[in-house]
Amino acid sequence: MFPTSASAAAVAGSGPIRLRLIGDFDVLAGSQALPVRRCGQKLLAFLAITRGSVGRPTLAGTLWPESPGARAAANLRASISRLPRPGGRQLVRSNGGRLALAEDVRVDLHEASDLITSPDAQRDPPPENWYADLLPFWEEDWVLLERERFRQSRLHALEHSSQQLREQRRFGEALQAALRALAGEPLRESAHRLVIEAHLAEGNAAEALRQYHQYRALLRTELGIAPSGEIRQLVRPLLERPED
Repeated sequence: MFPTSASAAAVAGSGPIRLRLIGDFDVLAGSQALPVRRCGQKLLAFLAITRGSVGRPTLAGTLWPESPGARAAANLRASISRLPRPGGRQLVRSNGGRLALAEDVRVDLHEASDLITSPDAQRDPPPENWYADLLPFWEEDWVLLERERFRQSRLHALEHSSQQLREQRRFGEALQAALRALAGEPLRESAHRLVIEAHLAEGNAAEALRQYHQYRALLRTELGIAPSGEIRQLVRPLLERPED
């Protein structure tokens, strides 16, 4: 059984409201997790991903595509009414026939996406919310599209951060950022190249060679192809080094 809006508000108190979509879904009021039904989760997630107001017919038709218009509209009204109201505050605001997240709801996806394009992303180690996918277990089309957009954005940002950190001679942090990008896409050559470059910058030739051989074996197994000439050029001096 889910608590009523009134009981949820009493339990949750009046702390800042955070909506988490990266890694998994969660709504927090202060440190208190709020119970949200699946239909309410979809409503909040869609409004967060849209990052603006959405007309009620569009919202209802997207979230309940197999229901007739009247039934979908009723489902939307019911979902809104069942949302928790921490401290009496609404999670969703209405402006005529349009809905949006309440202005005081902070969304981790927005914060991560904003940071990716900020100057801080070029000089600081990547934050934790760059290391996971958006709602990884959801299969709705509108989630899949945003998940891939965010994934590509954060992989490029992680790689850029690795390069910047290496140029600052912060080799350990540069390596960690490159490895995080690699974890997001194990076949991504640009990430493998950054790992190798970080090892070489530290003078760890053996580690650089090991990474190259792992990547070459992975490509052969998964795709039946060889590494590009660009990445081979990085390790060619090591491969051609004469034995003592």
